Amino acid sequence: MPAFPEPRLLSVNVGRPRPNPWKTAGYTWFDKQPADGPVGVSAPGPKGTGEVGLAGDAVGDVKHHGGTDQAVYAYAREDLDDWQLRLERPIAAGGFGENLTTAGVDVNGALIGERWRIGRDVLLEVSCPRIPCGTFQGWMEEPGWIKRFTLAALPGAYLRVVEPGEIRGGDRVVVEYRPSGHEVSVATAFRALTTAPELLPGLLDAPALPAELRERARKRLPFD
Repeated sequence: MPAFPEPRLLSVNVGRPRPNPWKTAGYTWFDKQPADGPVGVSAPGPKGTGEVGLAGDAVGDVKHHGGTDQAVYAYAREDLDDWQLRLERPIAAGGFGENLTTAGVDVNGALIGERWRIGRDVLLEVSCPRIPCGTFQGWMEEPGWIKRFTLAALPGAYLRVVEPGEIRGGDRVVVEYRPSGHEVSVATAFRALTTAPELLPGLLDAPALPAELRERARKRLPFD
């Protein structure tokens, strides 16, 4: 990973509604564009409302996206750069539908429950990995994209909003808290939920994981 003076946001990206021919939802806010100024961040309602953490943003597929545990999505610029080489095409900030494009932050190595202070006011908590969907596949226009993205195991992280406020491109990112009771990273959780189901029971060690994912892991426990 290239060295940066300090971990920071390169950009804060807000979605714009576009027709979604890949799902029945009708519209998608996958088209994320960097904001020129500060963006308000607040805790959204539960999944199903279409609400997310960034002011002016939303989701179209309210059944599978948005809500408290998927309030904000972060992806590392370093990983976008890696994908640029693999795909032999440029990928702009927001190109993976991420709200936060980071630099110098180990997004996939972050532990579930880890907390990031961004700027002066905002505190976010890492909740779970992003699982690729049909909209992502369609937007990228890459054959077999979901499988390719899954095998790479560089999913990026969803975050909850713990303390609201405003953020902007250039803000520092400080890991204010890192759990000591487990070693379940974003990448580990992603592999457990996709290509390595034998890892699912270990997700129970991460109490900050969303309840629905903990239940999936619990079903993998052996009977007494």
